[in-house]
Amino acid sequence: MKLLASLTSPYARKIRIILAEKALPFELVVDSPWEVNTRIPSLNPLGKVPVLIADDGETFFDSPVIAGYLETLGTAPALLPSGALETIRVRQTEALADGVTDAAVAALLESRRPDGERSEREMVRQHEKIERGLAELERRLGAGPWFNGNALQLGDIAVGAALGYLDLRFPALDWRGRHPGLVPFAQRMFERASFKNTQPPAG
Repeated sequence: MKLLASLTSPYARKIRIILAEKALPFELVVDSPWEVNTRIPSLNPLGKVPVLIADDGETFFDSPVIAGYLETLGTAPALLPSGALETIRVRQTEALADGVTDAAVAALLESRRPDGERSEREMVRQHEKIERGLAELERRLGAGPWFNGNALQLGDIAVGAALGYLDLRFPALDWRGRHPGLVPFAQRMFERASFKNTQPPAG
């Protein structure tokens, strides 16, 4: 398998963490859709990373789709439960975490627009989404070690990747101070080798 990914993409990091947790061999091809010579649009018409090229040449894009594909390979540990409803609940956690990430990415891109084009109102709107998403994640986690079930699952990885992205791009947000219930969970996740070995470069 080949994974085309930017080293700072939180969506790509989510997939890299899954591959690491499952110890699946793959070739990492560093590519960014922002580069002039990027291959991404030829593989994903939406021009986004990550993109996974399977061993048989089939291409998968969008991180939830890639995560679902990796589960079909039957490699332990299973990151989705066997029950249909339980799977939907895990994927709801993933969607909530990805939504926080989506808002963070949108806020970052808006902040980088030139003076006169940047919308403070839009940045506030995205930050409000982040805040609501984190509050809901904190509520759903409660005092439990995991978001769904009794072991690491896809939703937990998505939440960890989202919180890591906030640390990377919005260190002044102080999500730990605002949502202390997420801190023990994040500490456990960030100590895993899969998270340590996919730490994005600073800057």
